[in-house]
Amino acid sequence: MLLLAQAPKAWHRLFQLKPPALPRTPGGEAQHVRYRLLSRQGPAEMGRQDQPQGPGLRTRLLITALIGAGLGGVWLAMRAEKERWQQRQRTEALRQAAVGQGDFSLLDHRGQARCKADFRGQWVLMYFGFTHCPDICPEELEKLVQVVRQLEAEPGLPPVQPIFITVDPERDDVAAMAHYVQDFHPRLLGLTGSAEQVAQVSRSYRVYYSAGPKDEDQDYIVDHSIAIYLLSPDGLFTDYYGRARSAEQVADSVRRHMAAFRSVLH
Repeated sequence: MLLLAQAPKAWHRLFQLKPPALPRTPGGEAQHVRYRLLSRQGPAEMGRQDQPQGPGLRTRLLITALIGAGLGGVWLAMRAEKERWQQRQRTEALRQAAVGQGDFSLLDHRGQARCKADFRGQWVLMYFGFTHCPDICPEELEKLVQVVRQLEAEPGLPPVQPIFITVDPERDDVAAMAHYVQDFHPRLLGLTGSAEQVAQVSRSYRVYYSAGPKDEDQDYIVDHSIAIYLLSPDGLFTDYYGRARSAEQVADSVRRHMAAFRSVLH
């Protein structure tokens, strides 16, 4: 009963107590404000302030660009290596085909004797045709010399020797070849010879040719294979290009062969 009688007085003294003062420090008012602000924030906001800030948008974009550039460089290097490997495989397969084996003996359009060894150490683009050809031979020879001109215009590339070998020795003598080649390129070399010599070099490069029937003017057309041959400085058959290949495509192929060339002769 005594406790119950004293309870109202105790409660009255409790409500008269003042809250303890916070310790004052320099900038204490700011600390009180800080305290009140933090007390109003929930747990989520408090947690976010404690976490370290991540990289900014500009940094993330820069990192992404660097990663993309690195992956792009790797892809380009892998593609270039694949193209080199495919070219090595093609070159080896063509070499095993045994095209252009052996030597030949012909006359150039100046009457000088020529053999394959004369062109050792040079890149050679070679075409078989005949001077009376109405359209295909002039077109293919023009394409051949376009390739030569494109490569001549690039410093640092070795020169390419263009050669035209007749498959019509009956009409294409030295004089006829000299008159014909001058219309294409100053370094285009025309080669001719006897029927046996022409047959031998044609067999070596697997060139088919056949003279058609003569008309009343003793004129005739020679049916023959259409291809431009590429020989390496070792004198070896390296590639060939059909009629469907453009001058730009042939020039690109020759550049790749030049870049990948390693002599097999010692």
